[in-house]
Amino acid sequence: MKKEHGDVERVLSGLSQRAAWSGGPPIANVLMARVLAQPDLISLAAGFVEHQSLPVELVEKAIDKLFSGRAAALESLQYGTTLGHPRLRRAIWERVLQADASVGLRHAGPEQIVITAGSNQLLYLVAEALLDPGDIVLCATPSYFVFLGMIKSFGARTVGVATDHDGIIPEALEERLAWLERRGELDRVRAIYVASYFDNPTGLSLGLERRPALVEVAQRWSRKHRLYIIEDCAYRDLSYYGEEWPSIRSHDATGQHVVMVGSFSKSFSPGLRVGWGLLPPALLDSVLSLKGHHDFGSPNFNQMVLAAILEEGWLEDHVARLRAIYRRKLETTLKAVESMLRPVVAVSYVPPRGGLYVWLQLPKEWDTGVDGPLFQSAVEEGVVYVPGEYCFPEEGEPTLHCCLRLSFAMPDDINLEKGMERLARAITRCGSAAPR
Repeated sequence: MKKEHGDVERVLSGLSQRAAWSGGPPIANVLMARVLAQPDLISLAAGFVEHQSLPVELVEKAIDKLFSGRAAALESLQYGTTLGHPRLRRAIWERVLQADASVGLRHAGPEQIVITAGSNQLLYLVAEALLDPGDIVLCATPSYFVFLGMIKSFGARTVGVATDHDGIIPEALEERLAWLERRGELDRVRAIYVASYFDNPTGLSLGLERRPALVEVAQRWSRKHRLYIIEDCAYRDLSYYGEEWPSIRSHDATGQHVVMVGSFSKSFSPGLRVGWGLLPPALLDSVLSLKGHHDFGSPNFNQMVLAAILEEGWLEDHVARLRAIYRRKLETTLKAVESMLRPVVAVSYVPPRGGLYVWLQLPKEWDTGVDGPLFQSAVEEGVVYVPGEYCFPEEGEPTLHCCLRLSFAMPDDINLEKGMERLARAITRCGSAAPR
């Protein structure tokens, strides 16, 4: 009855089916609304970067360099190409090669790199190129909730695959594909989504041995059509304890199966909105055609500013500074979990080695959802988090209602500790069990 009422309301409003599928992103509609309505609320929810660390001076230097010659200045203020500025694509390709020199990159090059307005646009374009209503994307459980909502907006389905401390489990992926085959739905599976470095929401990375294993599974199950792996590398630069493993893309020797997605929003500036994708040749033309309908090309000025920053080598020093800041904040958060939360609740977590998030699991009888007692208590105490239930695919693995995601990047050190204190008080107020 509820669905029928919604369909009638949509028709009367003159809205498309796509608009109905899209709904509203929970972090915008629920969480951010709470923050704006209560200015003293400390947000451990929003995945914003550390405000004072934004690279004002570096961007100023890059603009000065860009505007030192009239030809380059004029070019930066003109339309660019749909593919993206060649200097920026070349600079990104050199970074990929430096991190991932391997057989898997032998057949690729900067001509397969597409520049987008943030990595979310690239994810959207790939989904638009691949998905029809009813199609399936397999996702780690839990996964990036914005991506889950994006897939839903196409009328497609997200089906969860089991994970552990090393990310998505290849054997579980194999079992899920076999399960879908028995149901006669294998042909609807179009892609596998994996955030391979310090993922959002758990902060965990895909294990070293699992990277080539996932490529092998995708290749073997590409029967009537190619099965793609969408590798989200948005947090790759934010590693706090040493070097990280080669990408999934580096294990794709033919370059036909892995879509590698990157971003400078977390490692440099979200305000510049520069993302990129290294695409298999079979996807490139379709994505560029769709992108042409969206924007004729991402902002040329932003691309040329970032190209100057990469060419001058300024990004690496900035990232090194960010790593020191975020490592300290991560350790502050984990210390607070141990000293403030564990004394009042049996919380479990896996310490991340990078990224911006800590994923906490409370006992199963707790409800961390927006309508549950803990969230309401937290808001009353002056702190907000992301309820973990948003991060579970619609089908496949069960949704856990006892988890929450903390983002430690945006608050300063004082407010980070205050926020954790407030969360501890909210948990204490709810008692030893939070009934649903």
